[in-house]
Amino acid sequence: MSATAVHSLWTTAAEVEPLGKIPAPHIEYAQLAPVLIIVGAAILGVLVEAFVPRKARYHTQVFLTVVALAAAFAAVVGLAAGGYGTTKAHIAAMGAIAVDGPALFLQGTILLASLVAVFTFAERRLDPALHGSRIDSFAAEAAAVPGSDHEKAAVKAGFTTTEVFPIVLFAITGMLVFPAANDLLTLFIALEVFSLPLYLLCALARRKRLMSQEAAVKYFLLGAFSSAFLLFGIALLYGYAGSVSYARIADVVDGSIRTIDPALADTMGNDALLLIGGAMILMGLLFKVGAVPFHMWTPDVYQGAPTPVTGFMAAATKVAAFGALLRLLYVVLPGLNWDWRPVMWAIAIVTMLGGAIVAITQTDIKRLLAYSSIAHAGFILAGVIATTPDGISSVLFYLLAYSFVTIGAFAVVTLVRDAGGEATHLSKWAGLGRRSPLVAAVFAVFLLAFAGIPLTSGFAGKFAVFKAAAEGGAGALVVVGVISSAIAAFFYIRVIVLMFFSEPKPEGPTVAVPSPLTTTTIAVGVAVTLVLGVAPQYFLDLASQAGVFVR
Repeated sequence: MSATAVHSLWTTAAEVEPLGKIPAPHIEYAQLAPVLIIVGAAILGVLVEAFVPRKARYHTQVFLTVVALAAAFAAVVGLAAGGYGTTKAHIAAMGAIAVDGPALFLQGTILLASLVAVFTFAERRLDPALHGSRIDSFAAEAAAVPGSDHEKAAVKAGFTTTEVFPIVLFAITGMLVFPAANDLLTLFIALEVFSLPLYLLCALARRKRLMSQEAAVKYFLLGAFSSAFLLFGIALLYGYAGSVSYARIADVVDGSIRTIDPALADTMGNDALLLIGGAMILMGLLFKVGAVPFHMWTPDVYQGAPTPVTGFMAAATKVAAFGALLRLLYVVLPGLNWDWRPVMWAIAIVTMLGGAIVAITQTDIKRLLAYSSIAHAGFILAGVIATTPDGISSVLFYLLAYSFVTIGAFAVVTLVRDAGGEATHLSKWAGLGRRSPLVAAVFAVFLLAFAGIPLTSGFAGKFAVFKAAAEGGAGALVVVGVISSAIAAFFYIRVIVLMFFSEPKPEGPTVAVPSPLTTTTIAVGVAVTLVLGVAPQYFLDLASQAGVFVR
């Protein structure tokens, strides 16, 4: 090419109008306040680890975490009072986040549950003091090899892993965004933001370190698989609709958008992509919920993780994942009802029956609660399948009730101890009602709530979910649900009988006297369980007001 030709190319290029300024994104900071408060506190927590002297870190982190969670909850209440859950519900942050009733209700539930769970993280009175310093449930130094001299030196020096607090805050950040995400990329990023901290937290147990690390590795590997499925599903749905926005995908599914993006002319509107992509995204979400057959990680991780982490994870992850699942099925894929309902029917049935039947064979209290949580995922799916406004509100109410019972139950598990730490084998719980009547009675209340006995929150939640399912045309599912509840009631009652009607063993475990932190967690759990059971109407009304998704 001659020099003149090159010169003319340059000059023509220069004559083209320069590009306009890049438009700044329009972000509604006030409506994203709950998420911003938590992520800000998490970043502050990292700075505290770097700059505050070791002696003062624990109190600084606990104070910062509690204040942040309380402030974020106040922000959620403020948004709800300002009408953002009902009349002013809209899509914020350039279409990435929905600010509506279900999002605010679930965010409020996650923040309250996390606030109560964080008290168990901060508990330092259950184990006897070591080398003159109080210790918590977490490894003295997470990076040290279990049993090594390095670990022994860290224990002797009285180190504590205060970085669990900022890690928990990062996890909560992801959980707040997850049910409110309004496009598939935001959904995926939120999933990773809350999953990665949880993988870390699972590996940090002070006792049984190897078991804890094994649990974390299993969770990480299976979680990576589920994230890959979700991401591949997102790619296929993008190919189908030419967009990752929920509203746009829903419009293409309904057939109201007919203009085809030329770059996607070959794939847009291809139903195979829609069905396979939708199925893969559902697999990713059902993994987080712990539904059969994506439940294999649940018992191992619940058993191996530090018990405060198990309680937090069992409650908050379920709330976030069911919120995202509801939004996906009700906002993105309502036009596919006939395709996804039969599959979800099958998953709900095997989840309810599988969780309840396998739980009968368990001999470890944490594994028993893990299979119980799988059965509960099945009960909640019955409400999801209803595809009615009552279905949404019943699921919201159930998640609220379930999260406090779960955190309370795992907080009680932290109290029953022997020389090796927590005594989680069921045989050790024999005669606990005679040793410590109050702790056994409190645990019995939580077990009765799990079983769905009247006058507990579990009964109100199950009744709401089954009623919605029956009215939504899923009567057969309710029959299976009632049978599963009866099977589940057997092993809950068995534990109560073991505690109150068995002879205590002379070398049995003791019940540690907790600080006010764990006492508060358990007291709040009992109070919420009884209030939602005796007078659930106000909260059911609140859930039904919050049960409308913005589209």
